[in-house]
Amino acid sequence: MDPEFFEQLAMPLFDSLYNLAHWLTGDRVDAEDLVQETYAKALKGFKSFQEGTNLRAWMFRILRNTFLTSRSGLAARSTSSLEDEEEEAGALAAHSITPESLLLRSEDRQRVLDALAELPVHYREILLLCEVEELSYREIADVLSLPIGTVMSRLSRARNSLRRLVEMPSMRSQHESV
Repeated sequence: MDPEFFEQLAMPLFDSLYNLAHWLTGDRVDAEDLVQETYAKALKGFKSFQEGTNLRAWMFRILRNTFLTSRSGLAARSTSSLEDEEEEAGALAAHSITPESLLLRSEDRQRVLDALAELPVHYREILLLCEVEELSYREIADVLSLPIGTVMSRLSRARNSLRRLVEMPSMRSQHESV
């Protein structure tokens, strides 16, 4: 195993891994620790990596699994019932504003970032992998060890939840001004 070869392949992913780690942990120091542990595990297990497969997805999977098995990861996971998610999705399906279009408007940027931070980890990570890291559904499925159909439905629910959270303050301000 050539550590220089690993470094050459893995170091360009550092910023992306750190960004996801920071969003997952919510803390700069914890994110740095998580990325460091991810690289240590990846280097140790690099001999099992199959050349020609997706190193980026492999590294994200290691980071995610490391986060989920850490004390902070288990504490940060929150669950919601599928029925609640389906009701939210049905109630929000009529809205035409997408989270992506809101991200493009600078005045809404902080509101979107705050809303993203409020999302459960499993929604936040899927949105970040898709919208920020621009991973394909297949790559996301590989990282999260989920079927593609689950990725697509979870992404839809995550977008709807983000939309709901982003629109809530604007609805409050409309009611306050009346």
